[in-house]
Order: sequence, then C-alpha cells, then structure tokens
Amino acid sequence: MASSLHPLLLISVSWISLLALVISPAQAATCSSQTFKNNKLYANCSDLPFLSSYLHWTYNASNSSLSIAFVATPSKSEGWVAWAINPTATKMSGAQTLLAYKTEDGAPVVKTFDITSYSSIVPGKLAFDVWDVSAEFSKGTFTIFAVVKVPKDAASVNQVWQLGPAINKTSGFPVKHDFAPPNLQSFSTLYLVANSTTGTPAGANSTTGTPTGANSTTNSIGGGVSGALRIGSGGNMGLLSVSVLVLGALIAF
Repeated sequence: MASSLHPLLLISVSWISLLALVISPAQAATCSSQTFKNNKLYANCSDLPFLSSYLHWTYNASNSSLSIAFVATPSKSEGWVAWAINPTATKMSGAQTLLAYKTEDGAPVVKTFDITSYSSIVPGKLAFDVWDVSAEFSKGTFTIFAVVKVPKDAASVNQVWQLGPAINKTSGFPVKHDFAPPNLQSFSTLYLVANSTTGTPAGANSTTGTPTGANSTTNSIGGGVSGALRIGSGGNMGLLSVSVLVLGALIAF
C-alpha cells in the first residue's frame, strides 16, 4: 500500500505546486485590494488588461469631472508611468498625458504632455482642464492622482496608459517606451459610470446601478478585471481547494 501511495502523493504535490506558480502574487493583486496613503476612495476601479496597471475613478456628472488614481510600476527603477485621455482618437497620437517620474532627489512628480503625434511630445497645458494633480511612490510603484474635465454628458472617454524606462536628464523628456505587444495594446474605452452589462457593482444603488461612493469594482469593457487566475476568483479557489482535499484524502488513505 505504501509503495502505491508515493506516486499519487507526488502527482498531487506537483499539481498544487503548479497552481502556486500560476497564481503568482502579481496576478493575485487586484485594484479592489489597493489603498492610498491619502485615504482617497473611488466609486470604481479596473485591472487594466496590459502592463499590470490599475485605474480607480469617480465620475461627477454635476461638474463633468473625472477623479482618477492610476497605479503602475515603471519598466525600470528610474522609469516613468503615464495615463492619458485622448479626445480625438483611441491610441497614443493626440493623447493628453499625465506622466509621473522621480526627480533627482527621489520625490515623485507629475508633468503634463500633449502628445500631438508619434514624433512630437509637447510639455505644458492639456486640451482640457486638470487639477488636484499629485503623485505617490512606494515600493517601486507610482500612483498618479488627478481630476480632469470631461465633455458634458459623456458616457465614456478613450484612455491610454504606458510605462517607460527613464527620463532624459538633459532634456527632461521621457525616454521612449518599449514597442512590445503589451505596450502597443495599452489603450481602451473607459466607461465613466458602472457598466450595465456587468451588473450592479458593490456599493451601488440596486435600482439605478449608480455607485454610492464605495470602493467597488466594475468590469468595464476594454479595461475591466480580467479572468486570469487570481486568488479571490471563485473558480480558481475552488480548483485549489479540490487539490488540497485530494491531497488530504491521499494522506489519510
């Protein structure tokens, strides 16, 4: 009996080890688990589909403003992260950009850039009003905070996000980002209010679906929480639980 038990134990342990590798800490992280030093709360958040980035946002229809917190880790330790709204197109060209990096004394700072074309990056005022701009940097990750003016009665905006390796110390301009597939696909539609196709988010009015201010998660098309293996996903936790139960039964046997 003992000799037949060892192969079964080996298979079960190997299976659980594989799950542990697949459910990595990076994949386990979700926007709903994130908090901020300034204790700000947002009505919605989204695990963006590329570049391991996250967006938290609240839309205020009364003054057509969008409060955001963009969370991302630069591609290198001295790199930059950026989030933008593109009023005229869906990708980078035309993006009105908030870009964060560390100054020489290590303090995080946010600069605004009008990316008028792929060959022209103009620092300065954006095409829309932006205020309450700041940044946090902790454990290698930036958070950009801002409030931006959006068109009246807009249902959605085109968002673009990006990571880069460094800031040119002479010019003060960001060094070009990689052109790998994730970098080239880091854009989506951001729905300003809860997406009705995903049901009523936590903290929302059950009749209207309007967020009430709780830090809920909505799965907006093009930028929602992905279905990758994560601790906290019911199906994947069930799979892990079954594996543990099988191992326990084998040991008891």
